Amino acid sequence: MVIGNDSLGYPILVCESAESPLRSFVRVHGARCILLADAQSAVLARARVLAARLPRCLGVLPFTLGEPRKRLATIERIVDALLAAGADRSTLVIGVGGGVANDTFGLAAALFMRGVPYAHVATSLLAMVDASIGGKVGVDTPAGKNLVGRFSDPVAVFADLLALRTLPFRELRAGLAEAVKHAILAGGEHFEALELLAAHRFERWPWAEIVARSLAIKAAIVRADREEHGLRATLNLGHTFAHGFERASRYRIAHGAAVTLGLRAAGLLALRSGRFSRDAHLRVLALLALLGMPLATRVPADAAFAAMRGDKKRREGSLRFVLPDAIGLVRTDVRVPDARVRVVLRAMEALPGESER
Repeated sequence: MVIGNDSLGYPILVCESAESPLRSFVRVHGARCILLADAQSAVLARARVLAARLPRCLGVLPFTLGEPRKRLATIERIVDALLAAGADRSTLVIGVGGGVANDTFGLAAALFMRGVPYAHVATSLLAMVDASIGGKVGVDTPAGKNLVGRFSDPVAVFADLLALRTLPFRELRAGLAEAVKHAILAGGEHFEALELLAAHRFERWPWAEIVARSLAIKAAIVRADREEHGLRATLNLGHTFAHGFERASRYRIAHGAAVTLGLRAAGLLALRSGRFSRDAHLRVLALLALLGMPLATRVPADAAFAAMRGDKKRREGSLRFVLPDAIGLVRTDVRVPDARVRVVLRAMEALPGESER
């Protein structure tokens, strides 16, 4: 089964296995290809299987990734490895891995020889529903997340559902954080669908449908605002808080868990700002809880706030937030007094209390 979406001008394929669609794409592309892969054992093994079935493939180059290595130094190592392997301006670079792999490999391809074609084989749910869609690539600096990057569309994206079978449930939950975010943005049947599924074991979930539904929501937003001049900023719901939690924890909190915490924090901030109804906030919290996602953090409020001040969404010295007005309606570029943000961060150090319920 292959579910396609080409609304962004390049094919996005949700496949039980990426092998056949990727092979067909490479044949049509006609150039040599090379695979960059996260060195994580299951991902690297999958990349080698894919490479063995591709025509004119230069091989697989593994790189140890993770958020702490999402840096410019890694980009330099990738570029050096591409040159050593014989890649040139016509070589199709194929990245295999999750969200960090897409961000890092995608930026390397965008910079190598001023840009070479890049395709991504997403092997994590987070990458399938979010990171690989929309052309945002970049790396972190000590000052904050994704501060070095650009918009650079891939030539194709393959969501390799076979890879999901290798993921522990905690990583599936991490990917679902972005799917929940998309459902909050879209509202209606999209949010209700996740509510209905939340009570069932993950083995019973229709993953192809979940991935296709979520990427369709994101693709529609990106299509309307390719370079984040307005509507696309809604995709940052929860992320100002999330990036603060990640950085303050020195990335011991994974991105998916941080997004979950960010969604609660954004909802709580909206609730306390008089924007969001308590019923809607509780509905989001109930869904996150049913999915087994974290709702509290040990990151001290002061540390999280200091980390948030380096967020790239800061404007003219002020933090800006995307906050929900309702499930299905969010507002961007919202300024909130620092004191109110600090109150929310202190609340995030404990599970939802009576004032939140």
